Amino acid sequence: MAVLNKIRQRSIFLIVIIALALFAFVLSDLFRNSSAFGESQDTIATINGNDINREDFMMRVENMQRQMGPSSTSTQTMNRVWDQELRRAVMESQFEGLGLSVEKDQMRNLLRNNFAEFPEFMNEAGIFDENRLNEFIANLKAISPERAQLGNFQINYNEWVNNESAIAIGAKEQTYFNLVKAGVGATLAEAEVEYAMESATVDVKFVNVPYTTIEDSLVKVSKSEISDYINKHKKKFEVEASRDIVFVQFSEVASLDDENAVKDNVAALLNTRVEYNEVSKLTDTVLGLKETKDIEGFINANSDVKYTDSFVTKSSLPDVAQDSIFNLSVGQYYGPYKDNGMFKITKVVEEKFLPDSVKSRHILIPFVGSRAADMETTQTEAEAKATADSLLNVIKKDRSKFVDLLDFSIDKVSNEKEGVLDWYAYNSMVPEFRDYTFENNTGDMGVVKTDFGFHVIEILDQKAKNRMVKVATLAQKIEPSEKTIDDVFNKTSKFEIALQTSDFQDVAKENDVEVRPVNNIKELDENIPGLGSQRSIVRWAFEKGTKVGDYKRFSIPGIGYAVVQVTGVNKKGLMTPEAASASVIPEIRKEKKAKLIREKISGSTVEAVAQSQNVAVSTANGVNMKNPTLSGAGLEPKVVGVAFGLKEGETSKLIDGNKGVFMVEVTKKTAAPKLDNYQAIANRLNSARLNAAQINAYEALKEAADIVDNRATFY
Repeated sequence: MAVLNKIRQRSIFLIVIIALALFAFVLSDLFRNSSAFGESQDTIATINGNDINREDFMMRVENMQRQMGPSSTSTQTMNRVWDQELRRAVMESQFEGLGLSVEKDQMRNLLRNNFAEFPEFMNEAGIFDENRLNEFIANLKAISPERAQLGNFQINYNEWVNNESAIAIGAKEQTYFNLVKAGVGATLAEAEVEYAMESATVDVKFVNVPYTTIEDSLVKVSKSEISDYINKHKKKFEVEASRDIVFVQFSEVASLDDENAVKDNVAALLNTRVEYNEVSKLTDTVLGLKETKDIEGFINANSDVKYTDSFVTKSSLPDVAQDSIFNLSVGQYYGPYKDNGMFKITKVVEEKFLPDSVKSRHILIPFVGSRAADMETTQTEAEAKATADSLLNVIKKDRSKFVDLLDFSIDKVSNEKEGVLDWYAYNSMVPEFRDYTFENNTGDMGVVKTDFGFHVIEILDQKAKNRMVKVATLAQKIEPSEKTIDDVFNKTSKFEIALQTSDFQDVAKENDVEVRPVNNIKELDENIPGLGSQRSIVRWAFEKGTKVGDYKRFSIPGIGYAVVQVTGVNKKGLMTPEAASASVIPEIRKEKKAKLIREKISGSTVEAVAQSQNVAVSTANGVNMKNPTLSGAGLEPKVVGVAFGLKEGETSKLIDGNKGVFMVEVTKKTAAPKLDNYQAIANRLNSARLNAAQINAYEALKEAADIVDNRATFY
């Protein structure tokens, strides 16, 4: 009671303390999210001053994810939607500036063009009816947000509105890019220049003193020189913000003991055993694979791979045990053997001698609900069966009628070949069709039902019969045990603890694990080479509190763990000298080597330079400006350009080329023969420019756009 009294006496004080704590918590979250200080938490991005709402964007991502299916990651889906939104925003600003719009009459025509083939919008005569379109839209609006059937998919009112908007944007884009294309044609003067570059040639002799004649070790490059080079070529070295990391991986891999345990468990299932039943309090006799009569039930209950009730050829059996299994008699078994990350026992259940391949022909009659059914299918299953039986009776009386009756078949592909399905293998057909054509004889005819409908089948021919076997394979995956998983966790934890006092590389060496570097990770990247899709690692590396040297453990599904350390934080802007050194140092060395080579060269003719540097004089004939390549020297546009500027018999000064320092002498110049008309070349240039105009124009607009991208905050 004394304690309670003291609390009551200090209640105001406690309320103040709690209020301050709550305020501090809210304030810290406020600063962390920055929503009150500029960057809106409801804005995924701002493009040319227009905000993209976060909730709308995320809803579009969800819709796109449904369309793309589980094979696409959330980041891939988000990027697809981003590309669409970016294009829409960038182009919309252009439409507004030019006053481009889609009026009501034009929209009607666009909808007609896009939906003319949909049966929902056709009248009794099969002609597009605008009234039916209007009724469909009105109904969608009335039942919103419910969906209605349209063709092979369902759609709601919001999706229809978005679809109309996309159609309108597409029309405006087409108009816009047609305007762009109208201004990118080639003139006859440009065509003449193009022709001259292709057809005018020079023959030259030249000398090349390669940069490789000076060892790299003799040419020092300082950090300040790298910085100067970067500043002189800023455009080339502008980069996005990025992170460099290293990681070690601790994999949850089955140990030898784990493998042996799985092997023993599979082997134990081979024999009949007696087990105590906790429910009945009696002992049960459990039949093993050797003695069970219910092969399918046994395999499905005890195997990680379900039973397949079909015959297979020898080549379809596992490579590691192919001969051993195929040579077994019915009832015999082979194993346990290791294959594809599992231990297996395979028992031969049945054998047959079946053709290698079969040639047949068929008439396919679909029914409502079958896979081959289309909009014109009206027959029920019973009616389709009756039709197929009737056709079979006609064909049995006169096989020549088969081709005449193909009008009943919905299989357009085989119909073009008189219904023939030419030489197919055993497992290339649906089971019912396969079983009939492989297990009966040439000339046999019958009706077979499959998921596609009813087939009237005639077996035309069969190739030589060979032995095939039906097998039951008991398979269990080789997986790490709980003990192994615990050991991996403990090893990862010890590694992480050791990093508190030791260097990452040293700890990795002590633990005998490989350190793997990954550089230049961008803020919206998803994949980490070696680890796959690991968006959480990328997000952590870009968090405001993460700095160089920080490390963290991540759980990697299906692999185990990765301990990751940030080794580089690269800001947006120019590359650092360290990051750029790999590409800059060779360029600076080349400049310095060119200067050193020039200082050594004496002589003003090709022969004199070659003699002073102890190199050979080379020749190149028929060189043109369009393909500025010198025989034996490679691509040298600067050298070829100088040669075309010389007169016949004239010698150049020293030229710093791609591979070395050159001197060139023109031995012959051949002008391009004059043409009566350059229109054909102008047309070719026009075609090339028009093909590239749309892509290049959009890329230029995108580059010029003012984009504030907040996606990394949410994804």
